[in-house]
Amino acid sequence: QAQLVESGGGLVQAGGSLRLSCKASGSIFSINAMGWYRQAPGKQRELVAAVTSGGSTNYADSVKGRFTISRDNAKNTVYLQMNSLKPEDTAVYYCNAFVDAVVVGKKAYWGRGTQVTVSS
Repeated sequence: QAQLVESGGGLVQAGGSLRLSCKASGSIFSINAMGWYRQAPGKQRELVAAVTSGGSTNYADSVKGRFTISRDNAKNTVYLQMNSLKPEDTAVYYCNAFVDAVVVGKKAYWGRGTQVTVSS
Protein backbone atom coordinates (compact mmCIF):
# COMPACT_ATOMS: atom_id res chain seq x y z
CA GLN A 1 0.00 0.00 0.00
CA ALA A 2 0.97 3.64 -0.42
CA GLN A 3 -0.21 6.90 1.08
CA LEU A 4 -0.11 10.44 -0.26
CA VAL A 5 0.07 13.40 2.09
CA GLU A 6 -0.31 16.97 0.83
CA SER A 7 0.85 20.16 2.50
CA GLY A 8 1.24 23.83 1.68
CA GLY A 9 -2.30 25.07 1.16
CA GLY A 10 -3.68 28.19 2.76
CA LEU A 11 -5.12 31.64 2.27
CA VAL A 12 -3.38 34.11 -0.03
CA GLN A 13 -4.29 37.36 -1.72
CA ALA A 14 -4.74 37.57 -5.47
CA GLY A 15 -1.37 37.86 -7.17
CA GLY A 16 0.36 35.91 -4.44
CA SER A 17 2.09 32.55 -4.48
CA LEU A 18 1.83 29.19 -2.75
CA ARG A 19 3.80 25.98 -3.03
CA LEU A 20 2.07 22.65 -2.54
CA SER A 21 3.93 19.46 -1.70
CA CYS A 22 2.81 15.85 -1.81
CA LYS A 23 4.88 12.99 -0.47
CA ALA A 24 4.20 9.37 -1.25
CA SER A 25 5.13 6.82 1.39
CA GLY A 26 4.70 3.11 1.99
CA SER A 27 6.06 -0.04 0.37
CA ILE A 28 6.70 1.49 -3.04
CA PHE A 29 8.55 -0.08 -5.94
CA SER A 30 8.12 2.84 -8.30
CA ILE A 31 5.89 5.80 -9.14
CA ASN A 32 4.85 6.61 -12.67
CA ALA A 33 2.84 9.77 -13.22
CA MET A 34 2.16 12.22 -10.38
CA GLY A 35 -0.19 15.12 -10.59
CA TRP A 36 -2.42 17.71 -9.01
CA TYR A 37 -6.16 18.02 -9.43
CA ARG A 38 -8.52 20.56 -7.94
CA GLN A 39 -12.20 20.75 -7.13
CA ALA A 40 -14.05 23.97 -6.49
CA PRO A 41 -17.46 24.02 -4.80
CA GLY A 42 -20.16 22.85 -7.18
CA LYS A 43 -17.67 21.87 -9.87
CA GLN A 44 -16.11 18.64 -11.06
CA ARG A 45 -12.58 17.68 -10.15
CA GLU A 46 -10.18 18.79 -12.88
CA LEU A 47 -6.57 18.15 -13.77
CA VAL A 48 -4.27 21.05 -12.94
CA ALA A 49 -0.88 19.61 -13.84
CA ALA A 50 0.89 16.27 -14.17
CA VAL A 51 4.45 15.05 -14.50
CA THR A 52 5.77 11.66 -15.61
CA SER A 53 8.68 9.83 -14.01
CA GLY A 54 10.78 11.08 -16.90
CA GLY A 55 9.89 14.71 -16.29
CA SER A 56 7.37 15.36 -19.06
CA THR A 57 4.72 17.80 -17.91
CA ASN A 58 1.15 18.66 -18.81
CA TYR A 59 -0.89 21.67 -17.65
CA ALA A 60 -4.46 22.86 -17.79
CA ASP A 61 -4.77 25.87 -20.08
CA SER A 62 -6.03 27.97 -17.17
CA VAL A 63 -2.75 27.63 -15.25
CA LYS A 64 -0.16 27.62 -18.03
CA GLY A 65 2.52 30.21 -17.39
CA ARG A 66 1.51 30.61 -13.74
CA PHE A 67 1.91 27.13 -12.19
CA THR A 68 4.92 24.83 -12.33
CA ILE A 69 4.89 21.16 -11.41
CA SER A 70 8.06 19.33 -10.44
CA ARG A 71 9.06 16.16 -8.66
CA ASP A 72 11.90 14.73 -6.64
CA ASN A 73 12.01 11.05 -7.44
CA ALA A 74 14.46 10.31 -4.65
CA LYS A 75 11.96 11.70 -2.15
CA ASN A 76 8.81 10.39 -3.86
CA THR A 77 7.53 13.95 -3.72
CA VAL A 78 5.73 16.17 -6.21
CA TYR A 79 5.46 19.94 -5.95
CA LEU A 80 3.16 22.56 -7.41
CA GLN A 81 4.48 26.12 -7.44
CA MET A 82 1.55 28.46 -7.92
CA ASN A 83 2.26 32.07 -8.85
CA SER A 84 0.01 34.97 -9.84
CA LEU A 85 -2.89 33.30 -8.06
CA LYS A 86 -6.43 34.33 -8.95
CA PRO A 87 -9.67 34.00 -6.97
CA GLU A 88 -10.80 31.39 -9.50
CA ASP A 89 -7.90 29.17 -8.38
CA THR A 90 -9.72 28.70 -5.07
CA ALA A 91 -10.37 24.99 -4.59
CA VAL A 92 -9.35 21.87 -2.74
CA TYR A 93 -6.19 20.59 -4.38
CA TYR A 94 -5.65 16.84 -4.51
CA CYS A 95 -2.46 14.96 -5.19
CA ASN A 96 -2.63 11.90 -7.42
CA ALA A 97 0.00 9.27 -8.17
CA PHE A 98 0.14 6.00 -10.08
CA VAL A 99 2.15 3.75 -7.80
CA ASP A 100 3.56 0.25 -8.08
CA ALA A 101 3.49 -0.95 -4.49
CA VAL A 102 4.35 -4.19 -2.70
CA VAL A 103 1.53 -6.77 -2.69
CA VAL A 104 -1.06 -4.35 -4.14
CA GLY A 105 0.69 -3.81 -7.44
CA LYS A 106 -0.06 -0.86 -9.71
CA LYS A 107 -2.89 1.49 -8.85
CA ALA A 108 -3.77 5.14 -8.56
CA TYR A 109 -3.77 6.83 -5.18
CA TRP A 110 -5.27 10.11 -3.98
CA GLY A 111 -4.33 12.39 -1.14
CA ARG A 112 -6.94 13.84 1.19
CA GLY A 113 -6.65 17.30 -0.32
CA THR A 114 -5.45 20.70 0.81
CA GLN A 115 -7.52 23.88 0.68
CA VAL A 116 -6.26 26.82 -1.38
CA THR A 117 -8.19 30.06 -0.98
CA VAL A 118 -7.35 33.17 -3.00
CA SER A 119 -8.95 36.40 -1.84
CA SER A 120 -9.62 39.29 -4.20
